[in-house]
Amino acid sequence: MKVAVKGDTSSFAKEIEQACGQDVLTCYQCRKCTMGCPMAFKMELKVSEMMRAIQLGLREEVLSADTMWWCVSCETCATRCPQGIEIVEVMDVLREKAFKEGYKIPLKTIEAFHKVFLDSVKSYGRLYEMGFAMDLNLKLRDPLKDADLGPVMLSKGKLKLLPDKVKDLKSVKKLFENVKKLEESRA
Repeated sequence: MKVAVKGDTSSFAKEIEQACGQDVLTCYQCRKCTMGCPMAFKMELKVSEMMRAIQLGLREEVLSADTMWWCVSCETCATRCPQGIEIVEVMDVLREKAFKEGYKIPLKTIEAFHKVFLDSVKSYGRLYEMGFAMDLNLKLRDPLKDADLGPVMLSKGKLKLLPDKVKDLKSVKKLFENVKKLEESRA
């Protein structure tokens, strides 16, 4: 049985619920999500604090916090939540809102990582690890970062020199086109 926070009808909470289908107003602050989160030590607002801030409608504080950027989507929070809230889905929506509304991403590598990762998937249909690492390091202006690991990983078969492409790359490109059209229609 879900228990809702009484008397709190935050429009921000309703906005989050509409975007991801998760009713954050049912969170009663047991803090099991925070206690299980492997990244909580890095977050300025812990997961349970973030949920409460959403309930209270503290939009600015939530979208400017680094919490959702530290979330690694491991889903430990969701497995521990007695209310069954899929907190990872909430974090995804918060990242999207923060990005679209122009909030500064507090971790400089996040945006670069995101772009380089998606570019690799768009080009090959999957992640090309060596190309990803090189592109990311170039984008972050640290081209030799981890360069000593490359030969070792190659020799152990952990990295491939050339990328593997999926057989149906046209479908992957079509997926990216459809997402772009969907984003444009929402704007």
